[in-house]
Amino acid sequence: MGAEEGNLAAPHTIQAPARDTPTTFRTFFFFPLRVSQRTVEPLEYYRRFLKENCRPDGRELGEFRTTTVNIGSISTADGSALVKLGNTTVICGIKAEFAAPPTDAPDKGYVVPNVDLPPLCSSRFRSGPPGEEAQVASQFIADVIENSQIIQKEDLCISPGKLSWVLYCDIICLDYDGNILDACTFALLAALKNAQLPEVTINEETGLAEVNLKKKSYLNIRTHPVATSFAVFDDTLLIVDPTGEEEHLATGTLTVVMDEEGKLCCLHKPGGSGLTGAKLQDCMSRAVTRHKEVKKLMDEVIKSMKPK
Repeated sequence: MGAEEGNLAAPHTIQAPARDTPTTFRTFFFFPLRVSQRTVEPLEYYRRFLKENCRPDGRELGEFRTTTVNIGSISTADGSALVKLGNTTVICGIKAEFAAPPTDAPDKGYVVPNVDLPPLCSSRFRSGPPGEEAQVASQFIADVIENSQIIQKEDLCISPGKLSWVLYCDIICLDYDGNILDACTFALLAALKNAQLPEVTINEETGLAEVNLKKKSYLNIRTHPVATSFAVFDDTLLIVDPTGEEEHLATGTLTVVMDEEGKLCCLHKPGGSGLTGAKLQDCMSRAVTRHKEVKKLMDEVIKSMKPK
């Protein structure tokens, strides 16, 4: 039996006399049944490739899928970006609104992320309240924002104790094929880089906010966190940028978030196989290299969009 599905062989024909008339013949067709090993034994199928240091999609173990980013995808948003990581596609839209500052931090604003994994992106998700994976992704993005200090929340304060900005960062998955955390983090960063806020002043006489839509400025992005995800096979073998199928077959996953200075911003390990110190250090080193690639790609896209 071959590893891949092939074309069906020519049908075998058997002629047998019919019961009603001795001189009548009926024709029966028998097709040989061929089932892909990928369907019957998916893990063994993958192991055959992993032993050769490659994967079924042709990538090496440490190779990422093609990554693209499109900035300013949503014209009605204050900032937006669409990211494709192989087949995984996510879009992030940022909407800025006014709000009263927190009572315990009157000089700060808000950044509120939300990750949506709708049924349209994959049959594994259902409509209704956010599932566990969507909630985990939303919390992960919130942790990245907080730990990396990508934006100083003080920069979002308009008038201490009176008025501040709240940035709603809605990230929607359009097509799911694994490694959603990397794609969401990249989309968030690109959308924040694209976001512009109008100038706002407080009228001293009326106490009301006056918005100047003709004068907008970009957000002050302090750091550039980039996520790099790994899948662990058979408790020892590491692969980067896992697909949905690879995540399902893996014995564990790990996501490392680094900034441009090589500092660890976040580490996400949802159970599964443990990793030695050497393996973890290897993951962090690869994450530093990946950061440079993603940052270069984003800078090139932003530069190409600026008026010449």
